[in-house]
Amino acid sequence: MVLFYVLIFALAFGPALILGGPGALLEGGIYAGTATAADASALMVAAMLSGPPAYALVAMLMIALTSGRAGLRGLRSRTLRWRVGVRWYAVALLTAPLLWLGIQGTLWLTSSAYAPAIIAAEDKAGLLVTALVAGLIAGFFEEIAWSGFATHELIKRHGPVATGLMVGLPWSLLHLPLYAGAPSGDVPWALSVAVGLFAWLPPYRVLMVWVYAHTQSVLIAMLMHVPVSALGFVLGSAAMAGLPDLIFNLIFGVTLWGLVAAVTAGRRSTPQPGPPAPRPLRGTEEPTGAPWSGPESK
Repeated sequence: MVLFYVLIFALAFGPALILGGPGALLEGGIYAGTATAADASALMVAAMLSGPPAYALVAMLMIALTSGRAGLRGLRSRTLRWRVGVRWYAVALLTAPLLWLGIQGTLWLTSSAYAPAIIAAEDKAGLLVTALVAGLIAGFFEEIAWSGFATHELIKRHGPVATGLMVGLPWSLLHLPLYAGAPSGDVPWALSVAVGLFAWLPPYRVLMVWVYAHTQSVLIAMLMHVPVSALGFVLGSAAMAGLPDLIFNLIFGVTLWGLVAAVTAGRRSTPQPGPPAPRPLRGTEEPTGAPWSGPESK
């Protein structure tokens, strides 16, 4: 797993460090002047979207090295697994949009700074297409790495929260160039970056791990990733830079951690099935007793 993360970060930050030095990843770096995803130029969008396919290749390489063809077949099976129940599709597709729209919409009532980017966009159709393409590319390729390999391996030894943090923190850190280049307005730069990176991405990843643990479906993880990548283009605006963005991220993060707590509490309060009752020895069955209801009788 260490090698996986080393390769991921080398691909994510290596070219920028080589071309621009350490400043490329800090304030005033390669994304300087880009307050939101909607403000990114076509070149920046292309740069952001070049990483996910590389991450997927790293994951497939790791699986091939550790598990061979059987591991790659398992990845394909998990990626194509779609029969998981309607409720998991609802959780994957609606969790982020409902919370994001609800929080930003409520804050919009208090300040025009929270007006969605799509409202003022001159080319609304173009922005929607860009958001959809970016969401699909990021969701599909990144989840081959984060869910198809990292989560699948870590969940074997750790619970959903621990696995979510071990995957979510590196996943959050990969967004450093985008957040570091954004103007912080009236908020200290370091605080703005820290909140932007770690307020809500880790708890959202914990929820993604919880969904994956129940479905074993990389496809569902992909569908859960798409909205958070697309919504940044459609709803985020330059006017939110600084304090408004800080407030939104904190509220979004607290809400997601509340969901994590609720899910964890519900999981702990659910009685775990015990081992099946032993089959009575032949000849000792009670003639009037209820039949044994072990697995073989179902």
